[in-house]
Amino acid sequence: MRVAMIGTGYVGLVSGACFADFGHDVVCVDKDAAKIEALKAGRMPIYEPGLDALVARNVEAGRLTFTADASEAVRGADAVFIAVGTPSRRGDGYADLTYVYAAAEEIAALMDGFTVVVTKSTVPVGTGDEIEAILRRLRPDAQFAVVSNPEFLREGAAIEDFKRPDRVVVGMEDERARPVMAELYRPLNLNETPMLYTSRRTSELIKYAANAFLAMKITFINQMADLCEAAGADVQQLARGIGLDKRIGAKFLHAGPGFGGSCFPKDTRALVRTAQDCGVPASLVEATIEANETRKKAMAGKVAQALGAELAGRTIGVLGLTFKPNTDDMREAPSLQIIPALIALGAKVQAYDPAGSAEAAAHLSDVAFKSGPYEALEDADCAVIITEWDEFRALDLDRVKTLMRTPLVVDLRNVYRPDELRPRGFKYVSVGRG
Repeated sequence: MRVAMIGTGYVGLVSGACFADFGHDVVCVDKDAAKIEALKAGRMPIYEPGLDALVARNVEAGRLTFTADASEAVRGADAVFIAVGTPSRRGDGYADLTYVYAAAEEIAALMDGFTVVVTKSTVPVGTGDEIEAILRRLRPDAQFAVVSNPEFLREGAAIEDFKRPDRVVVGMEDERARPVMAELYRPLNLNETPMLYTSRRTSELIKYAANAFLAMKITFINQMADLCEAAGADVQQLARGIGLDKRIGAKFLHAGPGFGGSCFPKDTRALVRTAQDCGVPASLVEATIEANETRKKAMAGKVAQALGAELAGRTIGVLGLTFKPNTDDMREAPSLQIIPALIALGAKVQAYDPAGSAEAAAHLSDVAFKSGPYEALEDADCAVIITEWDEFRALDLDRVKTLMRTPLVVDLRNVYRPDELRPRGFKYVSVGRG
């Protein structure tokens, strides 16, 4: 199959590279000429484990190319994917569809023969209808079908998620699209991956509903963590106790400082706006958004309480800045609220992240970025673990204690156990545990 991928951001680049690895001929398009040149040179614009090798392998095989000229990619393509950004619109929380509609207009001018236009971007219900209207208005003579095919990629595990997904959702109103989409994903037949064909509007809503549900699950366990602290219980044991129930499941039951990233905050806000437009209450999702923001703001207070005194003149060593491990994504990361709040209370912050320090430096001021975890903890009055990178899971605790001015650890991800640190002379504060 000949595939054009409009957009080389996180979704577009990973999807394009994986489709190429399936054996399809893929051309990735981006208006950012500098990004295209970097990709041609083998430099990835994002941090994703295994992506550089995947891209290099398929470029070498001739199945994956990059261009700033959409005409090279769209003409003659069997399927054209729209994988551009849909950020929250400032002020109202709606998804900004400017780039999606601009891509549709560009595709309309270049389509040649029957073309399946696929929305990979996360978009509100009814966006596919509008894309179809744009294409029909600009190219009344064209033969095309508009499909919704949402992505369910986790940053840090995106390649695995694409190649071994729980399901592939395809929303369509034109049966001519079915064989094209089936052929694109045919390599997944080996794993017997479920292909769920729905109406286009249902497919668009599935993506938002899935992310909102997971966000609610995270928020629920965070509130249970607060209850565990007050009641003298252990949130990790609680999470296991309810997660073993197959109706609930164990995933996304890890208490922490709140969710962030490019999906959950944006998609929950957009779902609320969609529900309001339809005159339907979405109070659970609204409460999730509010509770998550409150939690992130409360984490600095947790650190201050652990120190038990004024933060002025205190040095805090922060481990982890990105919203989750195995990514350099800082979008709505808890650290972006926690660190400025600590600085506002008078603390000096020194921090380390294995992949996100450069990106974090664009968002955080008055932070001393360090080259490793031990450097970040040197002369610190408190260590704060914000992101659970693997390299933080087996620190040399004797070395840490020697380096720190005060052996105090505030573990916002429950990376360690109290019985690991307290016998070594640390004061240890975690989330949802005594």
